[in-house]
Amino acid sequence: MILPIIAYGSPVLKKMCQKIDANNKALETLINNMKETMLNAHGVGLAAPQIGEAIRLFIVDTSPFAEDDELEVSERKKLKAFKKVFINAKITEEKGDEWVFNEGCLSIPDIREDVFRKPTITIEYVDENFKKHTETYDGLIARVIQHEYDHIEGILFTDKLSSLKKRLLKKRLDNISKGKIDVDYRMKFPLLKRKK
Repeated sequence: MILPIIAYGSPVLKKMCQKIDANNKALETLINNMKETMLNAHGVGLAAPQIGEAIRLFIVDTSPFAEDDELEVSERKKLKAFKKVFINAKITEEKGDEWVFNEGCLSIPDIREDVFRKPTITIEYVDENFKKHTETYDGLIARVIQHEYDHIEGILFTDKLSSLKKRLLKKRLDNISKGKIDVDYRMKFPLLKRKK
């Protein structure tokens, strides 16, 4: 089922998310719904808070990046094949010289900004079968994981921008909260005024 994506300004997007218990009976359905929702919105990642659930779950599918002809063939293959579910994730290490990339977010449509992140991460998590993993990623895969991981920590990419850039974006962000934006996927806006 395609779920509405929670827009900027909703309190759930700023919450530190709770760990998930292995006995959560609704988890499989939730993961499937999140995959369908992300695909419908043409995203490369989706975190549980973005569909209103303050739990430590996010999914990543970097296959859309594989269409970039400027990338090496080996990198495109890696991106095309990367589809994962991360539960109760903890980034244990970020290393290397920060690099910039223009990021966007399904909860903040039509705003893209340059964000600096470390190129290499190590992450501990359990998959949908609650099997433990410790893995190291770099490049675009690491960046998407970092972006989604921030969501379960209550951090948005706009929080990483300079105070000047935030001031310049304030009106556009306020309009997103009020639903004054055209999107081609379902959203829930925290400050949308309902017509009486």
